[in-house]
Amino acid sequence: MVMAPTVKVVLGSIAFAIFWVLAVFPAVPFLPIGRTAGSLLGAMLMVLFRVITPDQAYAAIDLPILGLLFGTMVVSVYLERADMFKYLGKLLAWRSKGAKDLLCRICLISAISSAFFTNDTSCVILTEFVLKIARQQNLPPHPFLLALASSANIGSSATPIGNPQNLVIAVQSKISFGRFLFGILPAMLVGVCINILILLCMYWKLLSVQKDEEDAAVEVVGEDDVNSHRFSPATMSHLTSSNSQDLHAVLESTNIHSSPNANQVESTLRNRGNIADSNSIRSSPSVNGHTNHTEGLQDLGYVGESEIQKVPSVGLASTGNSDASKEVGYSGPIHSKRSSSVIGVEHGNFIEFAEERLGFSKKWKRVLWKACVYLVTLGMLASLLAGLNMSWTAITAALALVVLDFKDARPCLEKVSYSLLIFFCGMFITVDGFNKTGIPSTLWDFMEPYAKIDHIGGTAVLAAVIIVLSNLASNVPTVLLLGARVAASAAAISPASEQKAWLILAWVSTVAGNLSLLGSAANLIVCEQARRAQHYGYNLSFWSHLKFGVPSTIIVTAIGLTLIRG
Repeated sequence: MVMAPTVKVVLGSIAFAIFWVLAVFPAVPFLPIGRTAGSLLGAMLMVLFRVITPDQAYAAIDLPILGLLFGTMVVSVYLERADMFKYLGKLLAWRSKGAKDLLCRICLISAISSAFFTNDTSCVILTEFVLKIARQQNLPPHPFLLALASSANIGSSATPIGNPQNLVIAVQSKISFGRFLFGILPAMLVGVCINILILLCMYWKLLSVQKDEEDAAVEVVGEDDVNSHRFSPATMSHLTSSNSQDLHAVLESTNIHSSPNANQVESTLRNRGNIADSNSIRSSPSVNGHTNHTEGLQDLGYVGESEIQKVPSVGLASTGNSDASKEVGYSGPIHSKRSSSVIGVEHGNFIEFAEERLGFSKKWKRVLWKACVYLVTLGMLASLLAGLNMSWTAITAALALVVLDFKDARPCLEKVSYSLLIFFCGMFITVDGFNKTGIPSTLWDFMEPYAKIDHIGGTAVLAAVIIVLSNLASNVPTVLLLGARVAASAAAISPASEQKAWLILAWVSTVAGNLSLLGSAANLIVCEQARRAQHYGYNLSFWSHLKFGVPSTIIVTAIGLTLIRG
């Protein structure tokens, strides 16, 4: 592609430079408007500067990518509500055998969860939980945070839904989910293991520090800690508000009076099938239209007709002042203080019993719903492996979960990152405008003879270019700028080389995110979540990350390139 007119090149470069600065440094002092607004500003400038026309700007937006991204985010929201990430967190702490075992678990769980639920989601959910475990085991958080972020990036490379740049590659290359997975999976698995070894080598002494006996006796993290985790879904109450209203409605229409033995009443209520003739529930007659408590229990399904027949209607002996009862027009028994205290015991026992019954049915309803969420997710993954359209498969799974939830979906849909979708729209337009200036094509024409993937030297040069651009311009713009050009260059060699070129681009652009703290959004998420975590805050610095990131990125990328299958 020849260079555009000089005016268009200059204006297009200015627009792209503004987008790049705000994308990489969203809080710059002179324009702290953030990444999303920065991408829209870059897109608007491309149109205002007449680098592209409005129609070209609309055409640059890739709807299949946005649909796939939206669908996977909705599915992740429902998986979070179904406690998927809570179980992953509990798996980290289950029978942990020390710091090194914990580090290996974090790497493996982070990589696997990122491959199917995106690296950003995994980092958001697991960061504070990793901090809790490290603090409670008296361990330094630094290596565990690096393990979480770096393994999330490596693991997300294995699938098209693992990260945004893979979504772009999968849609543009039309590589099926199965071919994508099996093409990169060997490199991903080996890469995670190499990453673990690098972490162990660099922090072996730090992880080998012996804890005090008191610290060793502290249990890692219990279930209550998991439930209180800020990013885990809230635990379900065993008695919902609607069930509470039903229960109190029955209680209001019930007059439960004292029995000679409170323990007999408790035994009768809790073991309704073993009611003895000598230990019966005594109920008062109907007063002012109110039914007795056995009828209320029958309405809730707690007492059957055969049991009612066993319960004689016996009036209680009055122990109070009979004259007072005549004055108020009440011929029933008047209870003493002792009788009133027994009423409180019976009342509390009845509420406890009813709550257990209502909570038990609600619990199984919750279990059934969670099972449906997991089945729908597995069905989505099976459909993707079968080669169905990825965007519509993800959207269908998302809507199936909305319908199965059978309630207003607004709270769940509000958790979708619409700012990310808008960022992608602006980025598509901005990058398309920059491509039309001819600068990327000119630079690629210069590099192409040295970046052929049919020999080791060319593959190394290509990988170096991708790593540098991914850390300068971010990985998604790098994929948009280089994708079509790298594929066209490889297609001239062979069709298999074209597919391999796309997979190399996916692998290198993803692992390149581990080079520096600014290399990927997952790194920034872990850093910010760790810094803001209440009671467990930790500041992961740029240089401490870079000291680990440079050797990890170079070694993992190099070894993985030998395992990429076209």
